[in-house]
Amino acid sequence: MNESLETQRKEQILDAALHVLVQNGYEQSRMDDVVKSSQLSKGAIYWYYKSKKEMYLDLVNFWVLRYSVILNHIVEEDAPPSRQLKDLFKYFIDQYETDPQPFIALTEFWSMAQKDKEFKNKLQKVYTHFLELLENIIERGVTSGEFKKLDVRMTALSIMVNIESINWFTLFEIHGVTVKEYMETITDFILAGILKKH
Repeated sequence: MNESLETQRKEQILDAALHVLVQNGYEQSRMDDVVKSSQLSKGAIYWYYKSKKEMYLDLVNFWVLRYSVILNHIVEEDAPPSRQLKDLFKYFIDQYETDPQPFIALTEFWSMAQKDKEFKNKLQKVYTHFLELLENIIERGVTSGEFKKLDVRMTALSIMVNIESINWFTLFEIHGVTVKEYMETITDFILAGILKKH
C-alpha cells in the first residue's frame, strides 16, 4: 500500500474513532463502532491498530501533529510576543467554533490519564511541549521589554490553564457567554497583567 493511501486510511480510522469517542466516551467505545463509522472493514482497522487503546493513543498523536503545525507557525512568525499570544488564543477560538469535537475528546483523555499510565505519559508530553512553546513567547516578551519582568514558568502555566478552560464549555451550560467572548476577555486580562506600562 502506498504511503499516501496508508495515511488517508489512518486518518479515516482516526476521524471515525474521534466521532465514536465523542458520542460514547472512551469506556463505551468499541472497535466495532469505529468499523461502522469509518465504513472500512474490521480487518482494515485491525491492520493498523491491534486494540482500542492503541488506536486512541494514536489519536492523541494525530491531533497533536495537526495543532502543532499551526502553533509552531504562530511562534515562529516575526510578530511581537503580545501578537503571538493573541493569535494563539484566536486559533483556539476558531478551532472550537469550527469543530468542538477534539475539545470534547480531550476531556475524555484527561479522564483516561487518571486511570492509565500510558495516557497520562502521552498527555504529559503534549502539555510539556505546549508549556515550553508558551514559555518561549513569554521569555521573548520579557527580553524585548514588551512584557514586565515576571516568572516565565508561572505565567506560561497560567496562560495554558486559561486556554484549557475552553474545555469547560464542552461540559457545562454556558449561561449566555460564548467561547469567543470568554476567550477574548481572558486574552485582555492576561495581556493587561503582563504588558509593561510605558
